[in-house]
Amino acid sequence: MPILSSVYTDPNSLFAIQESFNTLVPLAAAENSTSSSTIIASIVALVLGGLLVYVVGLLMGRDAKSQSKRLLDQAKLDSENTVKQAELDKKEKLLQLQSKFDADIQKQREEVRKREQGLDRREESLQQSSVDFRKQEKLVENNQRKLADRLEEVNRKNEEYTRLVQQQTSELQRITGLSKEEAGKQLLRNIEHELQSEVGSVILKHEKRISETVDQKSKDILLTAMQRYASAHTAETTTSTVDIPNDDIKGRIIGREGRNIRAFEKATGTDVIIDDTPGVVIVSGFDPVRREIARQSLAKLILDGRIHPTKIEELVAATEKEIAQFIIRKGDEAASEVNVGGLHERVIEMLGRLHFRTSYSQNVLRHSVEVAFLSGLMAEMIGLNANLARRCGLLHDIAKAADHELEGGHPKIGADILKRSGENESVVHAALGHHDQLTTEFPYTLLVATADACSASRPGARRESLERYIKRMEELETIARAFPGVEQAFAIQAGRELRVIASAKDTDDASAAKICRDIAQAFEQQLTYPGEIKVTVVRESRFTELAR
Repeated sequence: MPILSSVYTDPNSLFAIQESFNTLVPLAAAENSTSSSTIIASIVALVLGGLLVYVVGLLMGRDAKSQSKRLLDQAKLDSENTVKQAELDKKEKLLQLQSKFDADIQKQREEVRKREQGLDRREESLQQSSVDFRKQEKLVENNQRKLADRLEEVNRKNEEYTRLVQQQTSELQRITGLSKEEAGKQLLRNIEHELQSEVGSVILKHEKRISETVDQKSKDILLTAMQRYASAHTAETTTSTVDIPNDDIKGRIIGREGRNIRAFEKATGTDVIIDDTPGVVIVSGFDPVRREIARQSLAKLILDGRIHPTKIEELVAATEKEIAQFIIRKGDEAASEVNVGGLHERVIEMLGRLHFRTSYSQNVLRHSVEVAFLSGLMAEMIGLNANLARRCGLLHDIAKAADHELEGGHPKIGADILKRSGENESVVHAALGHHDQLTTEFPYTLLVATADACSASRPGARRESLERYIKRMEELETIARAFPGVEQAFAIQAGRELRVIASAKDTDDASAAKICRDIAQAFEQQLTYPGEIKVTVVRESRFTELAR
């Protein structure tokens, strides 16, 4: 009641209420335009407001009635406008929502349509792939079936072929009377005979190719090495004769009942030959060192004039010491000349003893020094160790100073001596293999063998006896004549070349080349010789007719 009293007594309060309702209604309409429930709530609020105004107007009297009626009408009109506006907003909102909804629906329908089209295409592709796969599967099945048929046919033919081969083999064995192994051997012999011409052609081809590249290079190396070391190479001969002033001295050398000569021969280990040759006494002995001791001792005795057993023993002992020192000095000089150091004392002594040894009249020590220089020069030109090559060359014939004391040839003896003296493997093998079949694992052996052949084959370096020369010629010709197709063989150039006359009927060019190669290999395997032997096979046909 206090509120109503204040409203009634104060007309401004009524206008304030009206203004408040006028303000609230549009706000309510604006705020609740988005939903129908909000609009209904606004209408109810307006009606209540109008009733409230009506009640207030009744209480305020007649003046208030007219004013409240006007206000009520105005409120009613405003509410109707608000409702209409709300309806319009609602319809507009609904239209917007409907338009947006329709657009979304249309977009989704488009997407669905595209997906359906994609699925249709994939389905068509899968169907086509399925068709292709079925076609491939059928094709594979057909191929497998055909392959199985062909495999079965091949197996059948293979069995038939095996059966036929066995029948043919049995028939051939029955006809020929040969077993399978004998027939194979006969076939191989026939094939080998047919391929001889091809083998000869291959030999000619490879020899030509190798000779073009190797011959010139080897000649350059050897000639350069021999020119750089051009030592004296005339033959040296160690004499065993002693000159005497007169023939009366011969009796004194013999002594009473031969006691002087017997004492001398016992002390020196040599034989003294006194014959009718004027002015000469001959000393004979197998050991060149002993022979040299005897020669110098006899010369000293003749010079001294006092010839008796005691004096002989003294002079021989003194000469032995001198020769021993001379041998050591010669060994040291040879090692220093080729710049080889660190040699064992036994090796130096044997090296000096080579001064008294000759091989085919060639001094062995000078030959060893020459081989050392040639080996070193060739090693430098092909990129090997020149010092090691000179060491191998110097010691390759070391056993020639002792080979009469031990069993075996000088290569084997020299290798044993050098091995016991602590020399390395290359030096030992150079001494062992410089006359035998050479191997490429030891290049220094090849160098020493080459230098040894060069030194021995220098003009005038060596002399052979007539018997040995004739024997060598006969050996060369005999080996060559043993080959089929060879009519005649002639050794020329002092045994350094062999001319072979081949039959024109039994050979052709290719087989002649093979014969030439086989003869050269036979020489390498069966003979020992310095240098090299050139084999030339001549094959020609001659036809002669007489015109009458």
